[in-house]
Amino acid sequence: MATNGRFSLAPIGPLARRIAVEQIDALFATVTLGVCAAAVSAVLLTIVLQYLRAVDLWTGIPWASYIVICAAAHILLRRAYRYSRLADRRWRTWAVGFSAICAAEGVGWGWAPIGLTTAGGFEIELIVVLVTLAMAAGAIPTFGFYLPAFFALFLPATIPFLIASIISADPVEHACALLMFVFVPGMGGVGILANRSFKQLVSLRIRTEAMAVDLQRQKDIAERASAAKTTFLAAASHDLRQPLHALGLFVGALRGITMPPEAKRLIEQIEVSTSAMDSLFTALLDISRLDAGIVEVHRRRFSIGSLMDRVCPDYVAEATAKGVSFVWKRCTAIVDSDPVLVERILRNLLSNAVRYTDSGRIVIGCRRRGASILVQVWDTGPGIPPDLQDQVFQEYYQIGNAERDRTKGLGLGLAIVRRLSDLLGCELTLCSQPGRGSCFEVSVMLADSAVAEAQSAPADLSGALARGLVVVVDDEVAIREAMLSLLTGWGYDVIAVGSGDEAVQRLSTCPIRPDLVICDYRLRNGENGISVVEQLRSEYNEAIPAMLITGDTAPDRLAEAQASNLLLLHKPVPNGKLRAAIVNLIKAAETDDESQAELSTSG
Repeated sequence: MATNGRFSLAPIGPLARRIAVEQIDALFATVTLGVCAAAVSAVLLTIVLQYLRAVDLWTGIPWASYIVICAAAHILLRRAYRYSRLADRRWRTWAVGFSAICAAEGVGWGWAPIGLTTAGGFEIELIVVLVTLAMAAGAIPTFGFYLPAFFALFLPATIPFLIASIISADPVEHACALLMFVFVPGMGGVGILANRSFKQLVSLRIRTEAMAVDLQRQKDIAERASAAKTTFLAAASHDLRQPLHALGLFVGALRGITMPPEAKRLIEQIEVSTSAMDSLFTALLDISRLDAGIVEVHRRRFSIGSLMDRVCPDYVAEATAKGVSFVWKRCTAIVDSDPVLVERILRNLLSNAVRYTDSGRIVIGCRRRGASILVQVWDTGPGIPPDLQDQVFQEYYQIGNAERDRTKGLGLGLAIVRRLSDLLGCELTLCSQPGRGSCFEVSVMLADSAVAEAQSAPADLSGALARGLVVVVDDEVAIREAMLSLLTGWGYDVIAVGSGDEAVQRLSTCPIRPDLVICDYRLRNGENGISVVEQLRSEYNEAIPAMLITGDTAPDRLAEAQASNLLLLHKPVPNGKLRAAIVNLIKAAETDDESQAELSTSG
């Protein structure tokens, strides 16, 4: 190893060993051009001296041959090094061999100024000296990567002439000795600097590669942790949603039973509790859907003021109960975005403001800024320190909730706001001062037209007649019993089974075709709801209306269910939402059947 110009055989560390190997690689990579140039120079110098009759033929030819043999030895050693499989492990051996050849070549060039010429005076000798010094200086870019090799050639090539000049009686050669005192240390120092720069460059590259490898390793660890977290949340969410979904169904079935007022009050309290749990699961589901990339953006023109008028009243009572005034400024602007997703953003921001504001007021309003509308939510809450303002948009992070009070949510609201804003291309900014409050601002593009698109009103299902045969496929006994009680209470005929094969078996003795299939997405033994629906449709050779209900939040499963083009509901499903979905699917199927019948009749 090269250390401060010395060749050491002592054990070295991994980094120093790696640098040494890189030095030897660089030596063998550049040696061919350098030694070939030296060999050609030796031959040409011999020819010139022979032409000037300044060298004996039996002296010049052996010397030139000697330099050529040294060059050939370097080239052969390089070839052996390139084909060696243990070059990195035995780098010391290769370094010693290379340096030995350098020393032999240096001796040859060092002998030339003092022994090659036999006549012609100092002018002829000066030609040899200049070529020799040029070869010595040329060792810097060729052998400067490894100091032992460099000095093995440089010193034997220059020191002999320096000594000969000192002891010579010729005053001109004495003057050359002074110049050599400058040349030798100067070129030697340049070689040392070149070597140091090369080692620093190699060390920097090695450290950079190590940092890149470590960064990739840390990234892999983070990705595995994220995947494990997602898997755990999906499994936990699915297992918890199952009994919660069944509970909601049983509560819905109980509402159809006559009971005393006290029992009705308990039913209402149970519904409030299940609704709170549902909101927590909804937040988890939103994150999973956004991570799965299955949330689609449906842009249209709508009034931002109408949206605010629909959203804001839902938070007035909660704010008033805390003694906080709630104000929203009307706005007539028409924007171009997805009203459903923008509403989700506003609800999360307002919920966050109401939750953390204990006094003062909350204000929501809009400002025009160029081609955009800035929707701003101001509050007089505790504020957010500057060093925590980026962290509040991370999942499960909450300021001042170390005890994980569930009444303060899961810490997913602002994370959902960030993801939805990115999905819509809306700029999201936060301005907050501790002790004074916060302002969340979302930029929404103004529409080209000042007229909002008409939106069809939802169908009134209050008077819809419940009829038809509904097949329920779910592997949870409690959910099957709850669905059977609820749907029967609504007036439907119900077949509740645990698998696709069981559904086919039960339907084989049923004289009528099912009007609707309600199937859990993930069933036992690897079966899923999509395959069950396809199996039943294949049995009847008809596109039976169907919906999937799932408690799974894994992004890949959500994406697969979304791709099936079946209506997808997420457990726990509110009874009103379930009833509306059933009525709409059955009614849509009946409308299609009537249209086909009319076409057949007219044909």
